[in-house]
Amino acid sequence: MDHLLLIEDDLRLARMVTEYLTHSGYNITHVGSGEQGLQFLYESKPPFELIILDLMLPDMDGLEVCRKVRALSTPLNQTPILMLTAKGDPMDRVVGLELGADDYLGKPFEPRELLARIRAVLRRQRSPSEPEPALHTQTLKFGALEIDKDARTVSIDGKICDLTSYQFDLLLVLAERAGRVLSRDQIMESVRGRELDAFDRSIDVHIGRIRLAIESDIKHPKRILTVRGVGYVFAKQQD
Repeated sequence: MDHLLLIEDDLRLARMVTEYLTHSGYNITHVGSGEQGLQFLYESKPPFELIILDLMLPDMDGLEVCRKVRALSTPLNQTPILMLTAKGDPMDRVVGLELGADDYLGKPFEPRELLARIRAVLRRQRSPSEPEPALHTQTLKFGALEIDKDARTVSIDGKICDLTSYQFDLLLVLAERAGRVLSRDQIMESVRGRELDAFDRSIDVHIGRIRLAIESDIKHPKRILTVRGVGYVFAKQQD
């Protein structure tokens, strides 16, 4: 049974979410503050499979909690984060994604949508994207950049790059189709378990985070190139 950490100070909402997800087969630990959430994350053995994180908390906001989680040592910093944000405020979502959140859901929400998002994030965490039939190797190499599909790691000259599970899947989709221009819709459709989202900027935010991890100069990227008005292409020739 998957163990999820719910960090939410609205007790009524927390009870509803806990009851619904428990009936859906999940084990839920609920805490009402960011500090409590971080403490439970440190002490939980085995670790939580996913964190449901509210943006507005009494002691620190969800963005700060997200930042602190991503600053932890591996594997804690790889725990997927689904952030609950205020409806109609895209900047909160952009900042959350930039800090390493894997997905977001605006309030108010239907419990069924929350469940669908949780399942999608967990599928992405456990199942790498479908490779093209002609590709059998488990390690993709582009100059100093190596993508290990089995270990789900990305390294440059042997140094591991810090990416979330979703960002790894996005990079893998592009790298396995190196030289092909992919639209945002094609990228999102290729990432298993991710429904198309009208919030198109989310892809751009994640690509920006990937570039920070793998490009030596994000103002002049050489690995992931933008094709204006179309999408992105992963360069075959690098370094």
